[in-house]
Amino acid sequence: MAQSTREGYVAVPGGQVWYKVVGSGDAVPLLTLHGGPGTGHDYLEPFEALASDRPVVFFDQLGCGKSDQPDDVSLWRIERFVEEVAAVRRALDLNHVHLLGHSWGGWLAIEYMMGNPSGIASLILASTSASLRQFAEETARLKATLPQEVLDTLNRYEAVDDFHNPEYENTMMAFYAEFVCRLDPWPEPLMRSLNNAMSNPVPYETIQGPNEFTITGNLKDWDRTDRLGEIGMPTLITCGRYDELTPACAETLHRGIPDSEMHIFEQSAHMAHLEETERYLQVVREFLGRVERKPGV
Repeated sequence: MAQSTREGYVAVPGGQVWYKVVGSGDAVPLLTLHGGPGTGHDYLEPFEALASDRPVVFFDQLGCGKSDQPDDVSLWRIERFVEEVAAVRRALDLNHVHLLGHSWGGWLAIEYMMGNPSGIASLILASTSASLRQFAEETARLKATLPQEVLDTLNRYEAVDDFHNPEYENTMMAFYAEFVCRLDPWPEPLMRSLNNAMSNPVPYETIQGPNEFTITGNLKDWDRTDRLGEIGMPTLITCGRYDELTPACAETLHRGIPDSEMHIFEQSAHMAHLEETERYLQVVREFLGRVERKPGV
């Protein structure tokens, strides 16, 4: 049976963002935070399958997808995105939610939790990390495993900051095919998200930098490793065995968050929910079920 769907726009600091709610009912909704910044919600569409159990909420963060795309670079700060999450929750009456953040969405979720928001039943941190420093260290290690001719090409263009050269961008696919998504071809929702990011790269480059190896954006010093103990709700940490945000990053989160569990998807890179969809959804569904069986949830 087709799930009910409603969509619209809500006002957030800096503009209007588009949202979609799939499913209905009284179960605790799942609010999703997509990666990028700038990819849009598209590649998270497999989570719509969970709408048979509960409402699942998607939105395109400001600067991408169906949301406004202002050209004010001062908007691309994690603090403003935290305010955006709060505004979406208020507008949609999401007083009690499970929160899922993937990749950059995980950094955003962690930063949001640092403000001790009310009404968070559980947290899912998917393919993310507690700091940009560890992320950069891990991607440098993964990059070093690429074939020498690939490394030579990447290093040649990086030495002159020519990150948008077509040859450089094509060569980067060798990294993405290993550590972002191992499916061939990439699923259509992922391609839509990639096109979103490419159509407006400014949020990504302002916050993170030109790519996974060159972290020069305004988030480069972000590190919440020492504050992970402040996250007090049940937390599921996931990553792929071949993830660019590696199992080492996941383990840092697991060690730091007291009430956490970790699941590694052995056949996946950064997109385990696309690469091992059935198993991924099973793990998430079981986690949410365990949380909701606890008293007071």
